[in-house]
Amino acid sequence: MKPTLKLGAAVVALGLVASACGSDGGGGSSEVDVAANEDCATRTQEARDAGELTEVSLQLQWVSQAQFAGYYAAVAECYYVDEGLDVKIVEGGVDIVPQDVLASGDVDYAISWVPKVLGSIEQGAQITNVAQIFERSATTQISFKDKGIAEPADLKGKAVGSWGFGNEWELFAGMQSANVGVDDINLVQQAFDMNAFLAGDIDAAQAMTYNEYAQVLETVNPKTGELYQPEDLNVIDWNDVGTAMLQDAIWAQTEKLSEEAYQEQTVAFIKASIKGWAFVRDNPEDAATIVAESGSELGESHQLWMTNEVNKLIWPSTNGVGIIDAAAWKQTVDIALNTKNETGATIISKEPPATAYSNEYVEQALEELEADGVDTKGEGFEPIEVTLNAGGK
Repeated sequence: MKPTLKLGAAVVALGLVASACGSDGGGGSSEVDVAANEDCATRTQEARDAGELTEVSLQLQWVSQAQFAGYYAAVAECYYVDEGLDVKIVEGGVDIVPQDVLASGDVDYAISWVPKVLGSIEQGAQITNVAQIFERSATTQISFKDKGIAEPADLKGKAVGSWGFGNEWELFAGMQSANVGVDDINLVQQAFDMNAFLAGDIDAAQAMTYNEYAQVLETVNPKTGELYQPEDLNVIDWNDVGTAMLQDAIWAQTEKLSEEAYQEQTVAFIKASIKGWAFVRDNPEDAATIVAESGSELGESHQLWMTNEVNKLIWPSTNGVGIIDAAAWKQTVDIALNTKNETGATIISKEPPATAYSNEYVEQALEELEADGVDTKGEGFEPIEVTLNAGGK
């Protein structure tokens, strides 16, 4: 969810159009307006001038990177414009809580992880998951082979890194499933990089498949003089352990979903976003370029790696991209209710309300996309091979 990148805002035009505002240079947000080619840029401007577009804002949970490639692609390829929407992408930062920005009414939609939002909903945030874009979790715990950490039980007595800030729950749930308590490990506050892990200060570090894992593989192994290789590492995948929790989803304002105009806008927004993700699936190299030119500071090979790994979290889709699977939702809620952190607290103390998620809008979006011939399941998806370069360049 978080790279070791810029915290300020930067916007670069994709060919012709770019605008930015709201930069504070220290973890603030920017509004990104991009068009990939002259045709889309022209169409967008003409539609704006004619008053044919509804302005919509999307709050990301972090800065520009391929984790959000589908939304950037939907802007760049004019998919939102096709639906009558003029979408501004608002970058996140260390001091931005997407669900709070959405709940306050400052944006129309937001991207955030389900467990983090469940806590906010219990505290009074009235927002609804209207499309579960990531079907699988990207969170892992990685270690060097010589540490002998192959499964959660092996974490006992080890220095275990965690970012905290709501990213720790899959780790704690996996430990508890193996009867390893927080007191049984040396819990290390992990910085948003892999330096402590590479220095040997952390035995098992938190790593997203699309980011921190790649950061290790972009680093030279001092013993060999070559880049680290996957065979140098053990990876605990919470999907395999059974403690994965739902991550990136599109959230909408619950109260506004009672308004017909917002309902229609939500269907249109989901529809164009899923079409964007289908573009990313079918054109990973082009998608990585779109994100890079939006202002992301990731290197070329790292950006492509991230695009490819995020595709794996979405495709193939079991029921169509965005459908909230009841079993996966229940697993996330059960972990949120029953897993304790180092203070003994849980994410939530009671079941979330029925309004916490709805498949109504994504089902309509998928129906319209399928009628248009868009592949919403990607059953034939195959990831590409990506060669990482030193430093992700």
